[in-house]
Amino acid sequence: MQYSVFSKQFFMVRQAQHDGHSEFVELPTKTISQVTIDNSHFTMNYWLIKSEPFKYSWKQLEKDGKTDWTGIRNYAARNNLKAMKKNDLVFFYHSNEGLDIVGIATVAKEFYQDPTTDDEAWVAVDLKADKKLKRPVSLAQIKAEKRLSQMALIKISRLSVSPVTDEEWK
Repeated sequence: MQYSVFSKQFFMVRQAQHDGHSEFVELPTKTISQVTIDNSHFTMNYWLIKSEPFKYSWKQLEKDGKTDWTGIRNYAARNNLKAMKKNDLVFFYHSNEGLDIVGIATVAKEFYQDPTTDDEAWVAVDLKADKKLKRPVSLAQIKAEKRLSQMALIKISRLSVSPVTDEEWK
């Protein structure tokens, strides 16, 4: 969304007599102001990442506080990592065991070369634990919610890093 900033002042010109001399004087009549702010770089993006709890669990992320999210070798998931911005929010989903969203993480560092490979095609991001959900949200609950039927978690179920829309996040 973009807003613009400008200010315009209107004047009325009058002829005035001063000490026998005639001169033109500008008298302000009104000011119109409009503010424009480009907040496109302030937009919040939402994501979902999957992890098998026996490999790296939410509990481990909480213990570590922060981790590098490495080892992604799917091009679509890699592109999603590249699209992540610092402070974006991320659902942490336990896959294969549990099958539920268990916490919310925050992107702490935007993408960089994945240190687990020399192949420059692959990237990583840093995530930090934000908060554990009081009640995990199961895959069954998500599938039962009609407004979530288009969620990438359901539509592209094998994708390990996927976008989440504003509506889905709510």
